[in-house]
Amino acid sequence: MKTIFPVVFVLVLANAEAQSLDSSVADSLYAIGNYTTAINEYAKVASPNAELQIARAYNAIGNYEKAMLQYENIVQKNESQELAIYELGRLYLKLKKYDLAKSVFLQLTGGNDINPEYFYYLGESLKELGLFIESIAAYKESVKLDSTHLRSIFQLGKYYVMQRERDSVLKYVNKGLNFYENDVSLINLKALANFNDNLIWLALPLFERLVELGEHKEYVFEKMGYSYFALAKYEKAKEAYENLLTFDGENPVALFGIGSAYSKLQQLDSAKIYINKSIEVQKVVLDKEYNALARLAVEQNDLKLAIEYYKKAFKEDPAGYLYKYEVCLLTDQYYKNPQMSLKCYEEYLEKFGRKKDYFSEFTSKRISQIKQEIHMDTP
Repeated sequence: MKTIFPVVFVLVLANAEAQSLDSSVADSLYAIGNYTTAINEYAKVASPNAELQIARAYNAIGNYEKAMLQYENIVQKNESQELAIYELGRLYLKLKKYDLAKSVFLQLTGGNDINPEYFYYLGESLKELGLFIESIAAYKESVKLDSTHLRSIFQLGKYYVMQRERDSVLKYVNKGLNFYENDVSLINLKALANFNDNLIWLALPLFERLVELGEHKEYVFEKMGYSYFALAKYEKAKEAYENLLTFDGENPVALFGIGSAYSKLQQLDSAKIYINKSIEVQKVVLDKEYNALARLAVEQNDLKLAIEYYKKAFKEDPAGYLYKYEVCLLTDQYYKNPQMSLKCYEEYLEKFGRKKDYFSEFTSKRISQIKQEIHMDTP
């Protein structure tokens, strides 16, 4: 027995060293991006880490189905593999398997070792399922655990900008800017929150900062032009509108803005040229007027009349996606007719779904919900 034990120990040690050597080769291949060869090498190593690396390698080369099956196999064999579960949840999100992702992150957020990332991805899965209130609660929990969690802060800020709740926007956005003052996404949200509340003097320095940081966007220059003009800084307003004109030489807002600035600067001939150009490039439309009447009707709780005005606004401006969105939203609220609502939302998605913005996301989720309601009501 004295001779057998050392021999067995040496054999076990040799086997472990061999596995370690094989894993080192695979790890080196993985590190330089040679994922397919790395998979073959990991397959020779019988270890949990090798199995996890195989899943990661499949994910890296874009073979998501095989990566998903590999992760699921790992988790089924060992439910305590928290890292594999986490990566599987993120993969579910990438594959738009939102219900599965939600289940994974609900499981992870139920543990004792709470990670803000788990709540963030739970929020992402809930948002994709149209459960916006629940998703906001998850993002808030993430920020509660980590006050510097930028992605959760951004999602909260964006949501409150959409809701036009300036105080809530600032509560979260300022938290992020306190430790990352040059985050353009957060500066943008803060600027929009102030601008939407007509606090032009607060919004303008933020838009200027965005330009300094390289955010040369149409909407930034348009809002800067408006703000400069409102604050009687006419030369700067003209410059902002000239920058806006570089994106579209026939932008009527830019042309009219430049003309108006020239007028205030007493350069009347130049003012006439630009204002006439603005007239030439645009048709006479009444969408803004109908939109104003629609908003008044909503305030007076006359939703049926508001729907008619929004329809007229949309007829005047077929590119005005917000008019069509309001028609669908109010139709859904007023008539409570699933078939009518479904038709309106599907028309919106067909025409404006390519925008991939919040309104398209909401419309897609609402269509799914309505179809479920219709299915449940069908005898």
